[in-house]
Amino acid sequence: MVVNPTQARELLAAVTYVGRARGAMLAGMFACMYFAGLRPAEAAGLREKDCHLPETGWGLLTLEETRPESGRRFSDSGETHDVRGLKQRRRKAIRDVPIPLELVKILRAHIEEHGAAADGRLFRTATGGVFSTTAYAKVWKEARMYALTPDQVASSLAGRPYDLRHAAVSLWLNSGVPAPDVAERAGHSVDVLLRVYAKCIDGQREIANQRIADALTT
Repeated sequence: MVVNPTQARELLAAVTYVGRARGAMLAGMFACMYFAGLRPAEAAGLREKDCHLPETGWGLLTLEETRPESGRRFSDSGETHDVRGLKQRRRKAIRDVPIPLELVKILRAHIEEHGAAADGRLFRTATGGVFSTTAYAKVWKEARMYALTPDQVASSLAGRPYDLRHAAVSLWLNSGVPAPDVAERAGHSVDVLLRVYAKCIDGQREIANQRIADALTT
């Protein structure tokens, strides 16, 4: 079960209330996971130059690199987050991801308010670094407390930031977008896409049940 669009927007709004500055910085990163279906490492590596943000209509993210967390002992650079290419793609490959106007506006506002790091990254800590998984998971945990009901908080609904990506891809599939197009946007093969990401959106099971019932009575 994944969040529906209303729940996702409420969670993103709740993120901005966490902490003095951390939540406001991370809200845009989480929005990229939901509206563009980015992996956390892809969102962490997003740079201003990767974003085409027109004043009207759809925008475009051109993804080239990620910032996965591997720990200094296991990274090539000796840093906690290495600069790497896209997952499951050949080296130096890029992936274009169309984004709706809602995310365009969020990113434009983020850049206007926060600017970018020296290397162009949009989402960074107060010292310019990459947020650790632990740091952004803590913000997400608190945001869930603000945005969801007690029963939902106790459930696995949007339990991890990564679940925003699950929700995005499931929404695209359930909206009727062809699987090959969804797979291209998400950076997956069609086989993996249909096996892993076809989640049921919260509240949509009842709609599906009604459609089946209607079909059975015609």
